[in-house]
Amino acid sequence: MTGEPVDTLAANRPDGTEAPLPPKAPGEEQPGPSEAPGPEVTRAKQRRRSPRRVLYGAAGLLLALAVWQVAAVVIGDPVTLPTLSQTVRELVHYLTHPYPEVQGKTLVEDALISTGRILAGFGLGTAVGLVLGAAMAGVRVIRELADPILTVVRPLPPIAFIPLLVVWFGIGETSKVALLFFGVLPVITIATLGALDAVPVELLHASRSLGASSFYTMVHVRLRAAVPGVITGMRIAMGGAWTSIIAAEMIAATGGVGFLILQAGNYLQTPLIFSGIIVIAVLGFAFDGLLRLLLRAADPTLRRS
Repeated sequence: MTGEPVDTLAANRPDGTEAPLPPKAPGEEQPGPSEAPGPEVTRAKQRRRSPRRVLYGAAGLLLALAVWQVAAVVIGDPVTLPTLSQTVRELVHYLTHPYPEVQGKTLVEDALISTGRILAGFGLGTAVGLVLGAAMAGVRVIRELADPILTVVRPLPPIAFIPLLVVWFGIGETSKVALLFFGVLPVITIATLGALDAVPVELLHASRSLGASSFYTMVHVRLRAAVPGVITGMRIAMGGAWTSIIAAEMIAATGGVGFLILQAGNYLQTPLIFSGIIVIAVLGFAFDGLLRLLLRAADPTLRRS
């Protein structure tokens, strides 16, 4: 005996096994198994939460529509704020009837024109942004050359380039696509670069230790791991693209939803203005939903059984 106190919690039995912990006093927390829910429990909670989210979302939308209807009735001026029923009638009517009636287009045709411009400009900007972001992440010289340019260009609103693009390309489709391209490119490039930089370095080391080249590692490891972050950047860029194209169509265009809204505003057709806004909202929601589905397909952690 040395006279030193013995830690009974750390003492072991003669057979080498660990001694049991002494009982806790009343009121003290008893040790137990981990309380972290398993994957089955998490998926079950997600399945229960999904219908509730849909119901809450629908309730919020109905509440907003009810507030709109009440406010329109209280104001009593359809030019200032039309009722919901007036807006719906105008929307249904101009889905198949042109506005203006002479040399005009239907809402469906204008929506298709705007959608085509979005797909062209957004697609080009996304493709070039992916390549540029990957190049900046893989080659330091390219990163040091392009980073100051992106830092200067990124805060600039794309709408500011509309007059310049009209001078360069006219009021045709080229200027609209170029506007969307310059608006989407910085967002996708920065999103790609950030997602690639966030890939764990252990994945890269494991790939290189198995004999993969730098290019193979970039394409098959870093880019695949960065896909969720890139798609999130695409969702952000899509919202900005719709803002830019509607503004461009209001300034220099002969078709599109933005042009329709401008023409309706010139003649105080407020219900038609709201109809155009609803069409933009539906298209934006549809594109964002497609990107969210793509994100769920690319990110296994978001999939539900």
